[in-house]
Amino acid sequence: MNALFSILLYTIQITLPFFMIIIIYNCFKSLRMGKRGREPFIELLNKSTGEKIPVMYWENSIGRSKSSDIFLEGMTVSRDHAVLFRREEGWIISDTNSKWGVLVNGDKIEGSKRVSIDDTINIGGIELVVKRVRDKNTNSGKKRKKEEITFDTVPQGLLLFWVTVFHFLASFTACFHSEELNLNPAIAFGTVTGIGWLCFLVTKYGFRRVNFELESLGILLSGIGIITISAADIKETYMQMIAMGCGIVLFLVILFFVKNPESAMKFRPYVAGFALLLFVVNIIFGKIKNGSQNWISVGGLSLQPSELVKVAFVFVGASTLERLQTAKNLTGFILFSGACMMALFLMGDFGTACVFFVTFLIISFMRSGSIRTVILICTAAVMGGVLILKFKPYIVSRFSVWRHVWEHVNDLGYQQTRVLTYSASGGLFGVGIGRGCLKYVFASGTDLIFGMLCEEWGLILAVCSVMCVIFMGFYARSASTRSRSEFYSIASCAAAGMMAFQMSLNVFGATDILPLTGVTLPFISMGGSSMVCVWGLLAFIKASDERTYALKR
Repeated sequence: MNALFSILLYTIQITLPFFMIIIIYNCFKSLRMGKRGREPFIELLNKSTGEKIPVMYWENSIGRSKSSDIFLEGMTVSRDHAVLFRREEGWIISDTNSKWGVLVNGDKIEGSKRVSIDDTINIGGIELVVKRVRDKNTNSGKKRKKEEITFDTVPQGLLLFWVTVFHFLASFTACFHSEELNLNPAIAFGTVTGIGWLCFLVTKYGFRRVNFELESLGILLSGIGIITISAADIKETYMQMIAMGCGIVLFLVILFFVKNPESAMKFRPYVAGFALLLFVVNIIFGKIKNGSQNWISVGGLSLQPSELVKVAFVFVGASTLERLQTAKNLTGFILFSGACMMALFLMGDFGTACVFFVTFLIISFMRSGSIRTVILICTAAVMGGVLILKFKPYIVSRFSVWRHVWEHVNDLGYQQTRVLTYSASGGLFGVGIGRGCLKYVFASGTDLIFGMLCEEWGLILAVCSVMCVIFMGFYARSASTRSRSEFYSIASCAAAGMMAFQMSLNVFGATDILPLTGVTLPFISMGGSSMVCVWGLLAFIKASDERTYALKR
């Protein structure tokens, strides 16, 4: 009987990676199926030429610039003349400080004005009439239903059901990782499942949303991390589950908060001020832990303000674009970014500073579209790094063993050599959840969690976990071209880029490909502040999905 049970556990163990591949495939298949077709929303009829110009996006730049979504040729048309965008109340035309202005039905507008079907928009003397798109598949010329958009996706409840089954099988094997029955993984499974399904019900029936793919992936990865930790330390598991619940609450709050991007952008100064205040409090009252002064103790709980500031950083960066085609002024964001990174250097948190800097580059490029700007910023950063290394030489010692860990097996290279050794021992399918030895090494559940996944879950599943974060980045880039607002596009790409770069630092640092910087693996690493942060970042990616704020029929 014992032999048969062992065979059962091993069978489940080697099945888990393939089960995860199926879940990931169906989640991203559903995301791709959820794309709106390429048919235009409305058309603009050029009265002088009779040309019908399709309106393809939620926000459409209009001007003489070749990069404009709607190109109009004429000397009286400004390069960046206007923006036509869709909101819940209807289509709106906005003048972007053009020389000759914008007229609607003969009246010059100030700022923005709502337009309706058959209204005439005058752009630099060119008259455009707003028209519905007629159904080309019928001969009767019937008008298409207003803004009718359908999405064919994998049933969202089914996705979460598969995630639940995966977590059940994983926790089942983890309960029998030792001679004595360990119910801690079962507790972790029950809690994660309850939080996940509660989120699904709130999302579907409370917010009436039809898409749940990104949340399913977040719950999948969060559950993997929590079940892994539960087999080693149940106290830390409780905190991680609470953090997951708080993170999902933040996720829902952000989605509600940015529903109207114009209103949300007005809070940019307050969010930036709160983020800087958190850093000031951290510098004054923070405690040094693992070489960095990035921890604050509140009522017995340790928090990392820099993790919460990541969410604020993405929001402030994306909201610097008050309106599409307006003057691209990055000065305020540059000053805010500089203040954040200076605070991180004072705290000694150089890994997080690198994450902030890469995110800054992503936002700067998306805002300015200038590679020269990015090169200039990188040059200044390199010069700053050289000065820091010159005046603070002790930082160099932190990287002294990089690429030489095997020469320091029992001192500075102790962690990475154990990660490499135990990861190799896990093979493709792992030694079993809770059966590994890396969990006894310091920071195994945080900085070295990728090694634990390789050892206990196997290389296939560990790589799949990493690919989830990478796929989120590719999806954010793809969805940005269909987002309802440029704000969503910038925020989603910045959030996905931040998570992907942080994931790279964690994985490559633990395996000695890059210097070990002490950052967490998104969703999986132990750390309440990190868990709350990544769910907040996931909200920005979710907001870029045009189904998230589906218009009412």
